[in-house]
Amino acid sequence: MYRRIRDLREDSDLKQRDLAVYLNCSQVCYSHYEMGKRDIPSDVLIKLSRYYGTSVDYLLGLTDQQAPYPRARSAHPAG
Repeated sequence: MYRRIRDLREDSDLKQRDLAVYLNCSQVCYSHYEMGKRDIPSDVLIKLSRYYGTSVDYLLGLTDQQAPYPRARSAHPAG
């Protein structure tokens, strides 16, 4: 997982600082995510998946399918 988020960042020509600002954390904190020194909270994984247009499963290495899943429909019907 850690390599994937680094590769996505580098492929987008971004610096760790750019993602740290987006995630509202320090560059050191983000660096720890990429090196596997710190577990990535689920809310951060969701933000990263939305930022890169991929699924959390892709970030976690559970699939090689980079496309995001379709958004879930509301549990409550309109009306």
